[in-house]
Amino acid sequence: MAARVTEPLRVAWFTTGRGPGSYGALEYTLDAIDGGLPVEIAVLFVNRDPGEFEPTDRLIAMARERGIPVETISSVRFRKERGGKLSKPGEPLPAWRLEYDAAVAERLAPYRFSLGVLFGYMLITTPALYDRYVLINDHPALPDGPVGTYQEVIAELMRSGADESGCLMNVVTGDLDRGPVVSYCRFPLRDAASAEAWRAWREPRAEGVPIEETALYHEIRRRGVLRERPFLVETLRAIAEGRLTVPSKAAVDLTVDVERALDG
Repeated sequence: MAARVTEPLRVAWFTTGRGPGSYGALEYTLDAIDGGLPVEIAVLFVNRDPGEFEPTDRLIAMARERGIPVETISSVRFRKERGGKLSKPGEPLPAWRLEYDAAVAERLAPYRFSLGVLFGYMLITTPALYDRYVLINDHPALPDGPVGTYQEVIAELMRSGADESGCLMNVVTGDLDRGPVVSYCRFPLRDAASAEAWRAWREPRAEGVPIEETALYHEIRRRGVLRERPFLVETLRAIAEGRLTVPSKAAVDLTVDVERALDG
């Protein structure tokens, strides 16, 4: 009997591409696809236009070299053309943001994909986008962990003296960073390798020294970054192989898979 041929999971990849983390995550995933990950990137969407920002241009160039269709709509240009105002924390998103997401949704309509992946995408999405497509987003914490940027998450982990942290993927909804969790992995923050950094953090520090300049901050960040790429790939693998559905009835712990990938 012939083996059953399974169609690859087709995804749309959303990113702003502003730094090496975004570039590295896409490159890592593409290398995993070349190595047999049953995923196909149907389209890359970037909210910057070519020529707008050099790191983004590098990411776009890599995608095109790998044969991935690229769509771009500059959110900065879009806002300025409509005379819109910048979003402010704690305030409702301005009208142009809903218009922007509607334009993005229409631009992506010709592509056939079943899942959108947000990685390094620096815009808060609106119903115009997440009501039309199933989207998942990475967040650098455990399901019951802190919300906010990775800087805010690490700062809270340090202040609370947390024993562990993790990475998660959640379904994008109007509840920022609190949509239904699809998958997660965990890693320790306290062990022999981090003991000195914790001790130094607890000692009185020079007034005015930013938390981002402490050894503990950088150690926590290092541990998270080390896992975020394999965690993303293992999440996509689990979805593609049918071991995980989106949305999921219960979040799946992929710690073992991620640590195995790191050891390999």
